[in-house]
Amino acid sequence: MTKYIIIVFVIFNFIACGQNQMKTPENAMEKFEEFKGKEKFLPDSKLYYPGISDQNMRPILSEKINLVADDFASVALSENPTDNAYQEKIKIGLSRFSDVYIKLDTEDRERVCSYFEELMDIVGLESSDGQLNDFMYGFDPTEE
Repeated sequence: MTKYIIIVFVIFNFIACGQNQMKTPENAMEKFEEFKGKEKFLPDSKLYYPGISDQNMRPILSEKINLVADDFASVALSENPTDNAYQEKIKIGLSRFSDVYIKLDTEDRERVCSYFEELMDIVGLESSDGQLNDFMYGFDPTEE
């Protein structure tokens, strides 16, 4: 009887672990490289973004967001890319902005978040699990 309980437990454990596994799109690495190669924090009329408020911050912020692209690429290339692994990379990536957060105005923070969303779209990650809201607003407005 105990043997069957253990078998059932192992099967449920495998099922639960497999639910967060993600399939990396074939062209993900190309898209990460394209993302890293493009100029960032320029005015974008589609997003109503006027461009970075402090031009001296542009290379600093660009480097920080490109590191997130590298982080996502490392997860995508891993044997077992999971939702949780990407969530951890979002957390690490957002923490890289802590030293400059006070210097970012609202539009610049929104632009940082939109770059994270672009990276999430590359791998098909549907949610930051509230982390982008926490970064943007200091809390997740979807929570009560």
